[in-house]
Amino acid sequence: MTKLTFENHIVTQFDGELEEIRTRLMEMGGKVEQQLQNAIKSVAEIDSAMAEQVIRQERQVDEMERDIDEACILIIARRQPAATDLRLIMMVSKAVNDLERIGDEAKKIANHAIILAEQDGPSKGYTEVRHLGKSVISMLANALDAFARFDVEAAMRTLNEDQQIDLDYKTALRELVTYMMEDPRSIGRVINILWVIRSLERVGDHAKNLCEQIVFVVKGKDIRHQTHVARHDH
Repeated sequence: MTKLTFENHIVTQFDGELEEIRTRLMEMGGKVEQQLQNAIKSVAEIDSAMAEQVIRQERQVDEMERDIDEACILIIARRQPAATDLRLIMMVSKAVNDLERIGDEAKKIANHAIILAEQDGPSKGYTEVRHLGKSVISMLANALDAFARFDVEAAMRTLNEDQQIDLDYKTALRELVTYMMEDPRSIGRVINILWVIRSLERVGDHAKNLCEQIVFVVKGKDIRHQTHVARHDH
């Protein structure tokens, strides 16, 4: 019932300005998600042109963050919101920061894609990038979907996906370090792959932050630094 009650509240109480920043946040989320997908693809397919496109688009994400932040400040100044309204504005402000950081990580991945395209050597590590990239993209998409519906249960399920991403990251790290030790000629190339999977792991952390903020705005609970389970209190 928490989700339904909250959605009814939004329809009846929130004004157009509040709905607009929510819509703009979702647009930014879609932009960042596409940027990340293209960055991962640019590594996996050794596509420098796509990587350069990701780097150029990062400026648009930065502009979206600034615009939404300014809109949040103006709403607080004009409306002096309280309770749920204020929590939503705080959440949007934090969420745009996480989305902008994801955009930064996508740009880093694209930069490494360009370097990898110029290097010779075996394609070790690409399987790990594809696997971890698929998991991270799925988590980000689920987090944005949970936000669109203010769905606490979906947010809790999604933030728990970060545990598997962390495990997969550590496994890939061990395998790639072992490979470098066995074949020192691969070190330069594999180090770039390591930076890519590190960026992917950080994206998972930011997606987790988005889910925690959903719980905060709907339930009024700050669940950061807690051990998460896939259920929540009714």
